[in-house]
Amino acid sequence: MSRDDKSKGGKFSGRQGGGKTKKSFARGNAPIKKQQSAPKTPSKTDGIRLNKYIANAGICSRRDADIFISAGNVTVNGNVVTEMGFKVAPTDEVKFDGRSVNPDKPEYFVLNKPKGIYVTGSIEKGGKTVMDIMAKATKAKLDPVGKLDTQAMGLLLFTNDGTLAKKLGKPKNGIRQIYQVNLTKPLSVEHLEKIRNGIFLEDGKVNIQDVSFIADRPKNEIGIETKSTKNHVIQRMFKSMGFEVEKLDRVVFGGLTKKDLPRGRFRRLTDQEVINLGML
Repeated sequence: MSRDDKSKGGKFSGRQGGGKTKKSFARGNAPIKKQQSAPKTPSKTDGIRLNKYIANAGICSRRDADIFISAGNVTVNGNVVTEMGFKVAPTDEVKFDGRSVNPDKPEYFVLNKPKGIYVTGSIEKGGKTVMDIMAKATKAKLDPVGKLDTQAMGLLLFTNDGTLAKKLGKPKNGIRQIYQVNLTKPLSVEHLEKIRNGIFLEDGKVNIQDVSFIADRPKNEIGIETKSTKNHVIQRMFKSMGFEVEKLDRVVFGGLTKKDLPRGRFRRLTDQEVINLGML
């Protein structure tokens, strides 16, 4: 047997017959291992320090954030981070105790909405929206909480706190709302009693906490309190009774009122008002 017939170890070369031919890995024929995508890692030089990121979100102070980070309470892109001075980019997903962290400090405003201003949905004929007004309040991306019809006026809450917005938006939580309603014709005492007992609409019963005539005003002006979150509920309720709403003004939302807030103006909520909303 020639030198070419056997390898150094006495075994047949892959180029020869006489047995199972082994696949040659020469000349770039080695199997390519499937590369697994590495977890997204923030840059060490760009971005914002993780403790500041958490503090900006209003969760705690930077000092306390360092304690939580070292304890393993914070993840970045799914990985626990315990390194002090770790930096994150705006595109990174940061979670604190499993909940997503908003890098912007939570902000809360209330607007006394004018009539004819859109809240959500398509803008028809170049109509103005409440966001045009709120753009002057802050650079943070605010969203309105709850609904208020285009022709309705009154209190509308805005925030970038998604957790609170979601909580207040849940129908089962029912936020206390008081409206001043002007109708095209007067109501009777019997009508008020019927409203107190609850009005049935196509999407269910509308429960009313209270309804009454406004003191020293005509009988077509009433105050009505409800926790309903149904769409256009006030208008539909009165329409089912044969009345048309001429003016609708939300004067109370949760614990917020329009006191000292002119139409078309907004103000920042106090710390106590934010706490009160969180307890609803």
